[in-house]
Amino acid sequence: QEICALSDRGETEPEKIVETASNVIIDLEIALSTTETPIKTTQDSCGYQKAPKAGKTKNADYSHNQTLFPLEPATLNALVETRESSDREETRYWCSECCKSFSNQKAASQHFERIHGPDKFICDVCPKTFKSRAQLRNHQKALHTSGNQLSRVQCDICHKWLKNADSLRKHVYRHQTSGDPHICDVCGKSAPNSVALQSHKMFAHRKTRSFECTICNKAFKRAFTLREHMTIHSGNVLYNCPHCPKTFNSSANKHAHKKKVHPTEWQRSRKEYESKFLRERPESATTIYSVCDNAMRPRKPFLLLGVLVIWVLMTYLAFMRTTRLSEPWRDNRLMEKVEHFEENVKSFTNNRETLYRDIISILRKQYEHRPSEVQPLKPLITETTARPAFQRPDVLQPISVAKDGQTIDAAAPALPPDTDGQPDADKVLSKFQQRYINNDPAFPVIPVIVFACNRISVNKCLDDLIRYRPSPEQFPIIVSQDCDDEPTRNTILSYKDEVTLIQQPDQSDIPVPPKEKKYKGYYKISRHYGWALRTVFRQGFDSVIIVEDDLSIAPDFYEYFLGTYPVLKRDRSLWCVSAWNDNGKEGLIDTAAHDLLYRSDFFPGLGWMLTKDLWDELEPKWPKAFWDDWIRQPEQRKERACIRPELPRTRTFGKVGVSNGLFFDKHLKYIKLSEEFVSFTKSNLTYLVKSIYDEAFLKTIYQSPVVTLDELKRGIVMTREPVRIAYHTKEQYKRATKSLGLMDDFKSGVPRTAYRGVVSFFYNGQRVYLAPNANWKGYDLTWS
Repeated sequence: QEICALSDRGETEPEKIVETASNVIIDLEIALSTTETPIKTTQDSCGYQKAPKAGKTKNADYSHNQTLFPLEPATLNALVETRESSDREETRYWCSECCKSFSNQKAASQHFERIHGPDKFICDVCPKTFKSRAQLRNHQKALHTSGNQLSRVQCDICHKWLKNADSLRKHVYRHQTSGDPHICDVCGKSAPNSVALQSHKMFAHRKTRSFECTICNKAFKRAFTLREHMTIHSGNVLYNCPHCPKTFNSSANKHAHKKKVHPTEWQRSRKEYESKFLRERPESATTIYSVCDNAMRPRKPFLLLGVLVIWVLMTYLAFMRTTRLSEPWRDNRLMEKVEHFEENVKSFTNNRETLYRDIISILRKQYEHRPSEVQPLKPLITETTARPAFQRPDVLQPISVAKDGQTIDAAAPALPPDTDGQPDADKVLSKFQQRYINNDPAFPVIPVIVFACNRISVNKCLDDLIRYRPSPEQFPIIVSQDCDDEPTRNTILSYKDEVTLIQQPDQSDIPVPPKEKKYKGYYKISRHYGWALRTVFRQGFDSVIIVEDDLSIAPDFYEYFLGTYPVLKRDRSLWCVSAWNDNGKEGLIDTAAHDLLYRSDFFPGLGWMLTKDLWDELEPKWPKAFWDDWIRQPEQRKERACIRPELPRTRTFGKVGVSNGLFFDKHLKYIKLSEEFVSFTKSNLTYLVKSIYDEAFLKTIYQSPVVTLDELKRGIVMTREPVRIAYHTKEQYKRATKSLGLMDDFKSGVPRTAYRGVVSFFYNGQRVYLAPNANWKGYDLTWS
């Protein structure tokens, strides 16, 4: 009767009808089961009777959200029981771990299992564990599926990880909204527009739910969600698949089913919908095509103008351009040619000087043994006593020698009378006659060259070198001084026979390009290094050790170089041995691994050994400045490596210098010097040979488990074995190194201490490798 009355009033909506039917039936059943008094009925304006509702009346005016379905007896009983339980005081179930309450026991059990229960699922790739299979599946899909690791990107602003570059672009757009930013004043989340911001506030903070179920009192944000929810109480179906008998209570599930199970039919239905849209709204399609047509139609005036401009430019370049603009790379190439020519001229001049010395020595001996009646000319070398104080030794002076009544005119170097035809440095170094101790190649004589300038604190360095030197004959200490500083020279000479002093003769002002005036000190250093190495290797030594005047050394400094010398001579893929570790700070090294050595693609310097073969290769092209950066360039390195220790064998104490204390306060003063003596000459160091080292090193690196930077810093790594942190971009590398306290710069694309892109260090008592992909292709110069 109620339904018929609605039809008479013109109510045809199913929702209105089902509301009336459901409310009448449910209220009658509830009233009968909860009271013994007669039901009082009221008569509405249409003359029909309606039973009063029992219990709560909140949202009794709900409508427009149900579909007409007949209620089964079992369903009706369940509804009545649910409605009765809502009127009584509700029983609560509490979690024993976090004291959270729930309305039923099932929800409480699910909460305990999901939050506080044990991890039942273990990843077969990494040691992480999960409480559900779904969490494990998501973890494997995100981290261990081939290609996903490369596709995931991280936002540089908020450091959030996103699945691909397109998601990152949309995410970054929210950070870069122009004008007034749409930011939530409650949680700070940014939204792309004001509508999205209002929606976020409504659903996330206000939790506005306008549509409430009259049976279970559960509220929803949208009407169609409530309509789908009502099927739970009614037990009926809302949607049917048109291609199979499967039924659904959610439109989203139906859509996903069609897309997954019936992809062909799904694509066909989409195309039909698009064609139907174009047929129903032809003006929209016409507008779209007309816009595209107008955009693609060539503009004749602009086309003619473009052709004219191109023709003018081509004419100018082909016929009218008579002068070529200066290009920096051409100027640099020309400068390199000039420098190379200058080096050749100097080499030729040196050869001529040597020839003149030999001639003068021969003539002297001849005239010394002539009969007494023949009076020799004197002086033999003119203008020697009147020579200016700063006259360069390579300036040639005329001489006249009489022999058998004839005069010989020639040009010879202006040398002091006591040099016997030899430069000062060569004469000083001529006392070192031995190249091997007892002529045994197993015990080479390796000079230690100490480069000094104006630091009187050079005595600290010399004290260490003399204190730990095992043999003065095998390791002669040669101090090469520049700057002509008197206090520093007196400090060096105070060591007498313990050290040998040679002084760089060219103290003239060095020409420097105008833009590099502030780097004049680096030009002088490069000139000093080139002169000293040329002078020492000219004596026939096979190798030398280079030490700066601000270095302290470890007790096994000499033993370290003596033990690695055979490996350096044997393996052509090595070009130096260094006592320095750029990341040798305490906390980043294994302080118990005193004998651990590595190969490194990065040239460390700061206490290093090179051979004469390498110097013969570098001398003709020795740079005018910044020799250490120059030697790290690929043209000089040629894929060769250096040997470096885990614990440094040198440590700098010089804060003031040409670099103005660069990195000293932040980094260099924290370097830990090894204090234990290791007998490297008795150790088997053949593992450093490239063919042996590469296989073992790469196997160790890429078989170690991968961990994230966050896991390592928080100390939640599941193993104490060596682990690996992967990096793929320059930004990822610099973020990791800055976070861990490593040096983060590059030289010619090579990270400090790296070998094949891998940086090895110690963190929280565990060996860690910061490594690129296993299919690493080489260093990228653009990273510098």
